[in-house]
Amino acid sequence: MRSFLFVFAALAVIGLAFWAYQENYTTQAAVREARELYTEIGAAHDRLQMLRAEWAYLNRPDRLADLADLNFDRLGLLPLRPEAFGQVNQIIYPIPPILPITDPIELSSDMIDLAEDPL
Repeated sequence: MRSFLFVFAALAVIGLAFWAYQENYTTQAAVREARELYTEIGAAHDRLQMLRAEWAYLNRPDRLADLADLNFDRLGLLPLRPEAFGQVNQIIYPIPPILPITDPIELSSDMIDLAEDPL
């Protein structure tokens, strides 16, 4: 009986060692993948900052004004002035159409007076 317990304990130790070995490599793989993801996120942030800087460079007001002047014949773009804007009370909203009555209800003068007690 005692030898059975020793064999069982030895097998349990071997099994636990194998399990710990597998978990160690699984954890290392997860850590490696997380590092790769952090690297990709950092690269994406760098690309985003570069694109924002390019967008700001391309949308400079003096550059856009020069492009509008250069392409005036084709586009007809004019600079914005305060006179170009209207006021809210100048907007004409469409009047909603009056819908036709499709199912009229006929009323007769023979209706019972609801104020009287019917009993």
